[in-house]
Amino acid sequence: MALEGDELEAFIRRIPKTETHLHIEGALPYDLLHGMDSGRFPANPHFRSPSYRYPGFVEFENILLDHAVVWFNSAERYHEACKVMFDRMVSLNIKYVETSFHLHMIEFIGVDGRDILSAIKSAVPKELEVKVIGGMVRNGYSEKMQPILDNLHSWEELDGIDLHGQEWLELENWTPPIWEKCREAGKIVKCHAGEFGGPNKVYEAIDTLGSRRIQHGVRSVEDKELVKRLAGEGAVLDVCPLSNEKLQVFPSLEDHSLRELVDAGVTCTISTDDPLCFSNDILDEYRALAARLGFTKAELAQFAKNGFEHSRLDGEAKRKFISEIDSLLVS
Repeated sequence: MALEGDELEAFIRRIPKTETHLHIEGALPYDLLHGMDSGRFPANPHFRSPSYRYPGFVEFENILLDHAVVWFNSAERYHEACKVMFDRMVSLNIKYVETSFHLHMIEFIGVDGRDILSAIKSAVPKELEVKVIGGMVRNGYSEKMQPILDNLHSWEELDGIDLHGQEWLELENWTPPIWEKCREAGKIVKCHAGEFGGPNKVYEAIDTLGSRRIQHGVRSVEDKELVKRLAGEGAVLDVCPLSNEKLQVFPSLEDHSLRELVDAGVTCTISTDDPLCFSNDILDEYRALAARLGFTKAELAQFAKNGFEHSRLDGEAKRKFISEIDSLLVS
């Protein structure tokens, strides 16, 4: 069933939703920066315009870091930003979140990683379940970070790990042992792949790192055997459509691979990635999928259900939210 207008708006607001691909530094509420220094951070910077497209990943990364490091200079600043961010998620009827913080901020700002982690978790409201992921870059095994990264599996309060950043860099030898130890410790093991890198990076994520949670993965369609494998093995792609458009992974959203992935049986979830840079929220993502890619009410609901089905919520909570989605489908 096609959705439009008030019916679409009401439906996407009412369905319980998840965010499973979200970077804390990239989700810094921009109004916090504007309120701190309106001269340096104008109300409507050019890169947050709906029509703006980033020339490439490096330019995007530079803007993100140039803004994030101004704010995130202490554990307390993480708590303050996350309090605003999480409260807004509740208002959008988001119930479950997997969000990563950039582990290398430990080195940048000289704050203990466990203090940052505690500050994030202490900002979580009772209406929201949040799992915190430690994100690292492919060339980040510095003298300072080595002992930290090697011991992430022992951080009981850390829910998972992720490899992000410049995807075209080679996978270094230190990485697979960390993924293996964290997987054995029961943590979520993710990997950014198949965004600016091709299918070979997705193969690397699933075969070398043992990840079945792929962040993006949208270029998997360039290898039909890979798509069959993702579908057959039950891998999950945490897709961020508007991010892909803004970063010109595809010429436009209408050219996105999501429809092909879904039709091939690949499990996908929908998230926002870096709202600081893209000026988007989860409602914008669902609106765009309906209005510009023709996803139906049932398909939008399935994206939401996928997020819960593959979450770390307990079985009762999963069933509750999935049942609520099913009820809204027939109302």
